[in-house]
Amino acid sequence: MPHELKVGVIGAGRLGNIHSRVYTEIPHIKLVGVCDTLPEKAKTAAQNYHTQAFTDYRNLLPLVDAVTIATPTNTHFEIAKTVLLANKHVLIEKPITDNLRQAKILIKLAHKKKIILQVGHVERFNAAFIAAQKIVTSPRFIECHRLSPFPNRSLDIGVVFDLMIHDLDILLGLIHSRVKHIDAVGVSVLTPFEDIANVRLHFQNGCIANLTASRISEEPLRKIRIFLKDTYISLDYQSQEAFCYKKEKTAILKTPLPIEKEEPIKKEIESFILCVRNNRKPVVSGLEAYQALKLATKIRDIIWKKRFL
Repeated sequence: MPHELKVGVIGAGRLGNIHSRVYTEIPHIKLVGVCDTLPEKAKTAAQNYHTQAFTDYRNLLPLVDAVTIATPTNTHFEIAKTVLLANKHVLIEKPITDNLRQAKILIKLAHKKKIILQVGHVERFNAAFIAAQKIVTSPRFIECHRLSPFPNRSLDIGVVFDLMIHDLDILLGLIHSRVKHIDAVGVSVLTPFEDIANVRLHFQNGCIANLTASRISEEPLRKIRIFLKDTYISLDYQSQEAFCYKKEKTAILKTPLPIEKEEPIKKEIESFILCVRNNRKPVVSGLEAYQALKLATKIRDIIWKKRFL
């Protein structure tokens, strides 16, 4: 029987509460505490998940083996750095940080300390993506749509870092080729940052990807279509459904891909725990997160350069 792993959650917002709840559902895991700088939020979360409340995450660290960081992006670096220096494993919500220099420091520190650093690019654990990934080879064109109503959270970053980065991570995991050209446009509507963005990526191997992200849409939408030679695959992340459309002579045959629907964030956390217990490289380590952030940074800079021309 595995030993009890002691964990904590830093941040008691929407995602922090999900992480707290999932930890309480996994055998041989003890949720030692929940931390938030707002005492009432910390207290409420602690009551909901039958654990201790903290307002300073540094007081939580001596009591745990690992933590989730689910705080605003601009706080990720200082918190994660402190956690790693304390020799605690960390699952940090995406994006890893809001700039590449800080991300690189965290990656080097985790490597030096031999500590697990996993980043919450949760779509890697979506059953629809996992099913499609098994049959995707040499994609020629990929189209991504990720739309959501205004979140009233993650308002320290734009939609490229907030939503589009999920699809950028997926693309880099599927295409395995360098980006040679980027066309990007974006508009700010409700925040000082871009709230809508459209990007076309040209890869060196000839693949083209078109991505649209919005956080001011009426209805949520998270879909991707992957076009291969004579086949295309349609994924709906939200419903966890995937279909394969294959050309057969003059007809197109539609076939559902077999999927066992599961909660992606629970699969992500279970994977993190396995990595901690067995010293395995995470599915999305700091390096993969860095690559997604690097591409997102280029896109954001192109968008903002156009705005101020």
